[in-house]
Amino acid sequence: MQKQQETLTNKSKKCSVYGPVANVYAAANTGSWRLERPKVDFEACVKCGTCEKYCPANVIDVIKDKVECIEIDFNYCKGCGICANECPKKCISMVPERSEG
Repeated sequence: MQKQQETLTNKSKKCSVYGPVANVYAAANTGSWRLERPKVDFEACVKCGTCEKYCPANVIDVIKDKVECIEIDFNYCKGCGICANECPKKCISMVPERSEG
């Protein structure tokens, strides 16, 4: 194992950096390849925030003062369905992306 590590470190190229290096990480519109999207039944929603907590993309906001209390950023929603699975009231359902409503 040590011999392999020495071989790999001996073969690595050295590079020079001339000046400051800046990386800009900008997220692209990742929701464009989604097949299903979440649809919320606002009448049944109790605004518990479970969907917001479990969303891996962090695109759900629960606003307790509004009637339509859940806002989803569909530009970045992947359509994974975790919010629908975790909702204790089952007020979130997954519908096909191209469907109406």
